[in-house]
Amino acid sequence: MRQLLVIFVMIFMVGCPKSGGVASDEPGIPLTLKVVDDQGKVIPSAVIRHPEEQERHRVNSYDGTWTASWLIMPDGRELVFERDLLLEFEISAPGYLNKPVVYVMKRRKNSVEIVLEPMDFSFEEDELDEPEIGFGVDKPLRPEGLK
Repeated sequence: MRQLLVIFVMIFMVGCPKSGGVASDEPGIPLTLKVVDDQGKVIPSAVIRHPEEQERHRVNSYDGTWTASWLIMPDGRELVFERDLLLEFEISAPGYLNKPVVYVMKRRKNSVEIVLEPMDFSFEEDELDEPEIGFGVDKPLRPEGLK
């Protein structure tokens, strides 16, 4: 009976996933950014990037969130998110204005909702500059002396 109980406990512990978005063995404090539009709807195509980093991080297309506790910089060093660390991010999405975000890490509950403003594509007719094309002023392909 005791062996059966031990086997059951081992199966239960192996089969249960860890709770939370970030594994507990990762360094740093988790930060979650959620990207929404001005009406509170998730922007599934949004990307987040640290200014010193070359990689763009896509948000979860279902809930618009991105969670991390550290980043790898281009020079190979790890930027571990710790308390009182000042973090900068650039948030962008097609059809929305880019938004720079500055955040100071807290000990816990580091969750931020970022609202992106849509781009304004309405133009008045007089605001558009149309290029002037001169007809009949093209140079001949060959000089006139050669035929």
